[in-house]
Amino acid sequence: MNPLVSIITPSYNSAKFIAETIQSVQNQTYQNWEMIIVDDGSSDETEHVVLSIIQNDNRIQFHKLNQNSGPAVARNTGIEKAKGNYIAFLDSDDLWKPQKLEKQLLFMEGENLPMTFSFYEQIDENGNSLHKQITSPLEVSYSKLFYCNWIGNLTGIYSVDFFGKIPISNIKKRQDWILWLTLVKKIEKVKPVAESLAFYRVRKDSISSSKVKLIKYNYFIYKDFHGNNLLKAVFNTGLFLVHQLLVKPIFAKSI
Repeated sequence: MNPLVSIITPSYNSAKFIAETIQSVQNQTYQNWEMIIVDDGSSDETEHVVLSIIQNDNRIQFHKLNQNSGPAVARNTGIEKAKGNYIAFLDSDDLWKPQKLEKQLLFMEGENLPMTFSFYEQIDENGNSLHKQITSPLEVSYSKLFYCNWIGNLTGIYSVDFFGKIPISNIKKRQDWILWLTLVKKIEKVKPVAESLAFYRVRKDSISSSKVKLIKYNYFIYKDFHGNNLLKAVFNTGLFLVHQLLVKPIFAKSI
């Protein structure tokens, strides 16, 4: 088997990082992939950087949106254009280790799984290690995912042949959590490749760098996506915070 993997990469003013991100894909030991970069109206040199690279690699596509529309629109544009048997996600400032795709595809084939994810490490804006690895339980059920997003978006991969193409929610943040909840609900549980296969870049200007700012998005997911009433949404948001503060740190390891 030699399935095609479609890698969806939204970009916005990422000229500083995107060349390294692309290089991490080109360095994959598994080479049957297409990388679909959708630029969300950048005003920096992102387009110039990408075009200078892709002229020598026809596996990489570049599409630029006419105006800044948000990462959901960019990701959905990429998903629409994807031709792969699998879809994976990699933001324009994150990195993959060379064996990321190969190990995940072998794991899914060996375990007969339609999706998986992996552990990952954190780096700073300059690519320096923050000496922190994010892990997870070795089996994540829908109920576990309900109160904690165990799946790092840069590590997730799913079978289009099994699930079809799943559109991304237009909520500003936590789009990935909604996607993984949608997929895992169909199969009840998911297993990770239990090793670090990627690097997540922690940026000071990122909304996700502040957990406090994410509380409202967690509330909206319980209210709008899960259909909770106000009190139940508040209650479940509280339980999410308990997991975030007390449970998830157990799976963050110093390296």
